[in-house]
Amino acid sequence: MDQRVEQPEILPKAKREGIVKAVYRTQDDDSFETVEAAELHLGFEGIPGDRHAGVTRKSGGREPWYPRGMEMRNERQLSLLCPDELSEIAAAMALPQVRAEWIGGNVLMDGIRHFSFLPPDTLLFFEGGVTLAVQRQNGPCRFAGAAIAKRFDGRDGLDLLFPKVAKRLRGLVAWVEKPGTIKPGEAVEARIPEQWIYR
Repeated sequence: MDQRVEQPEILPKAKREGIVKAVYRTQDDDSFETVEAAELHLGFEGIPGDRHAGVTRKSGGREPWYPRGMEMRNERQLSLLCPDELSEIAAAMALPQVRAEWIGGNVLMDGIRHFSFLPPDTLLFFEGGVTLAVQRQNGPCRFAGAAIAKRFDGRDGLDLLFPKVAKRLRGLVAWVEKPGTIKPGEAVEARIPEQWIYR
């Protein structure tokens, strides 16, 4: 009898091209919403002075395996979004638009289809020299939903609707592998690693 274990299917590495449409940063520590900027200066900690800056961060509800508030590596330095997916979220919520800055976006990138499905360990090489490492999809939450809801008085339940319709469309979180400056209009190359399903 053949005792060999069936190996997972392995998809080869690939490259995709995109472009930076806009960049954003937080204004203060009290809000996760962002404002459009002319450029983003990045260090190894992310965006210096930004709400999500830091080589480490405190654990929260996304890490139930750790006590809340424990110091851990910050793999969520930047929030990356795609205009097509924001439009899809807006349509599913019956809204005219959902803007990147409302939900704390830092980099709005166009041209890469199924953007939120770029796998972990994808490297994003920006024309100006920055490299970002994708950690994972960004899970939608009520806080982002509430930020959308406050723009549309008379529409109850948008804060709860957003997490339902934005799943797998909320973009990606990433950390800085190579610091530098990102500007709108820059080309971006996504280098996607080999992929497989571990069963």
